[in-house]
Amino acid sequence: MELAVYNIDGNKTEKSVKLNDEIFGIAPNEHAIYLDIKHILANRRQGTHKVKGRSEVKGSTRKLRRQKGTGMARVGDIKSPIFRGGGVVFGPKPRDYSFKLNKKVKKLARKSALSDKAKNNNMIVVEDFSLETPKTKGYLEILKKFELHGKKSLLILAESNQNIILSARNIPNTRVTLASNLNTYDLINSQQIVIAEGAIKEIENILLK
Repeated sequence: MELAVYNIDGNKTEKSVKLNDEIFGIAPNEHAIYLDIKHILANRRQGTHKVKGRSEVKGSTRKLRRQKGTGMARVGDIKSPIFRGGGVVFGPKPRDYSFKLNKKVKKLARKSALSDKAKNNNMIVVEDFSLETPKTKGYLEILKKFELHGKKSLLILAESNQNIILSARNIPNTRVTLASNLNTYDLINSQQIVIAEGAIKEIENILLK
């Protein structure tokens, strides 16, 4: 697959870049994408949720009324789950949600996500660029030239550029990431992918190992 290269003014240059079909031209594997996104989101969960059970609630352990002869249901102490302020039955406890996923599945998921974006024309290649100063307005102008303002967009850079990262961080629905940090969730969660020309080589080096 071959894509035209644009400059940051939104104009097509005379250059084009050939994308490796092993990464950008495969049949997307939806199950691999599902597993990798599930893995990423599970690893982000803190798992610190906690409620108090019957044995942890503060209160008297005295039996509220005698067992038999009152004509009413039998009850225990005030900490019973049937009373307001009592313990919670089967409530959440702190736990680790993370799980292991094979590296090959993760790679397949990223390849599938990139192929899906390329297939549906949701991918733009731009010349490597930089901003003189970290200014939100400067990056916003670039988005407007590509008609991406208001859309979920992901810019993939070959190497860290603080001016670009700082310029984009306050714009809603806009993310900037490095080719080395690329993940399936960010790819699928974006409507349009913008790849810096130099990042393509980095992506190929990572996913073809």
